[in-house]
Amino acid sequence: MHFHQPTASSIAPQRRAMRWSLSIGVCMFAGKGLAFLLTGSAAILSDAAESVVHVVAVGFAAYSLWLSHQPPDRNHPYGHEKISFFSAGFEGAMIILAALFIIYESIVKWIAGPQIEQIAAGSLLILLATIVNGGLGWFLVRTGRREGSLILVANGKHVLTDSVTSLGAVFALGLVWLTQWQPFDPLVAIAIAIHILWSGIQLVRQASRGLMDEGDPEIERRLRQMLDEWAATSGGQYHDLRHRLAGDVLWVEVHLLFPGHQELDTAHASATAVEDRIERELVSHRVVVTSHLEPLEQHAAHHPPLDASAAS
Repeated sequence: MHFHQPTASSIAPQRRAMRWSLSIGVCMFAGKGLAFLLTGSAAILSDAAESVVHVVAVGFAAYSLWLSHQPPDRNHPYGHEKISFFSAGFEGAMIILAALFIIYESIVKWIAGPQIEQIAAGSLLILLATIVNGGLGWFLVRTGRREGSLILVANGKHVLTDSVTSLGAVFALGLVWLTQWQPFDPLVAIAIAIHILWSGIQLVRQASRGLMDEGDPEIERRLRQMLDEWAATSGGQYHDLRHRLAGDVLWVEVHLLFPGHQELDTAHASATAVEDRIERELVSHRVVVTSHLEPLEQHAAHHPPLDASAAS
């Protein structure tokens, strides 16, 4: 089994990206809050609410990023990487709550009769936020995928959702300015909230799949391809192949069967070689490979069926 603990230099890009996300998120919230005070727009209120969620979620994500890179300990022998799924799930839940709040506030404003003021100033502030958030979201998703960090990818998708929300707010204000029909503002805000709601649900689903150790078909295919090639050249076989993702760590387990005439040293060297190949080729993750060596001949005798064991 191999386990490579990330070094300070290897996780520095992730921490730097998270600091950018938190700093810009606070600035965006301040700017959107000012835009709402100027306009009284429900669409801008929805945008500001999304920024509140972003700041809170980034705080939790920053802690999760730190914890995910702590080494295994006595209480957590498999490490702490699964906090990534909790972080993504928390961020998704916060997005869902923000969407429900936006829908409620928009309906209230629609019933009361919206009154939009200073459309030009508010639109300019939100347009600036759209550009900044779009760039930040792209940077976070790109960094997260390059570094294999679900936390950064989830945060980046949240920021991109925020930029879409901002663009929707600008669109709402533009409609009000062109038509002078004030209800466009809460109606667009509700449409934005539905988009945000779907994004949050997707994040929660992604987190639940990770917590349930759902396999990745592409990883499964690549693992079997490498093991099939190993079996063809070594004369061995394999079974009980399993894998699961825990944040940016891929855990792989497999039983390798060797002909009885092979010496233990030779079999172990062959197993180490295939483990090393898996680690080299699945470069998008840190990989932990555990192989179990077994005799090829009379293998069934060493592993009787479960019902036969129970009967005896």
